Amino acid sequence: MAYPAKYSTLNELQLTEEARRILVRIIRVSFPHPKIPDGPYERMADKIITESNESTWFRVALTQGLLTLNQQGGENFLDLSDDRALAVLQRIADLEFFGFIRRTTVLNFYDDPEVWDVFGYEGESFSKGGYLHRGFDDLDWLPNPRVEEADEPLTEIGPLGYDIAQHAPQRVRDAADSTGEEPVEDLFKGQDKVEGAQTI
Repeated sequence: MAYPAKYSTLNELQLTEEARRILVRIIRVSFPHPKIPDGPYERMADKIITESNESTWFRVALTQGLLTLNQQGGENFLDLSDDRALAVLQRIADLEFFGFIRRTTVLNFYDDPEVWDVFGYEGESFSKGGYLHRGFDDLDWLPNPRVEEADEPLTEIGPLGYDIAQHAPQRVRDAADSTGEEPVEDLFKGQDKVEGAQTI
């Protein structure tokens, strides 16, 4: 590509309406989301055009890149199928003008509220009182818990009797004996049998 300073007439090139449609198609093929309408893609194209106007180099690179894109596919880029259009874009993936389109789109496309609606994102939560009481505490995305008694019989997984005093650690027994308090066995009177764990 020629440098803009050497060929000043290139600086005056403006995107045609067809070039803008090609840009929209590039974004659509590069970031395919069938449920997203055309609006976000068209706004993204306008954003790219606006940002390219801030740099003569990017404006010239974008304009020339879009003008020559039709030659890559052998026919009008707008008429190519999605698969063939993607193949063309893969061939030019390393070119500066396509990198500019890709970078700008990645940073801005998913910040469009219309895109948020498609993906179910409600945006920031602070101004709406946070997330907790706006449906995010609903468990309608989980199966309903079973609250009635189970019909199947309980399964025993351990012994039914357990002597707490007998199984108290020796250090507990020694500590109780050294203080002159009642023996550990007496501490557990009336509680010396504990039901084993059971599960449903």
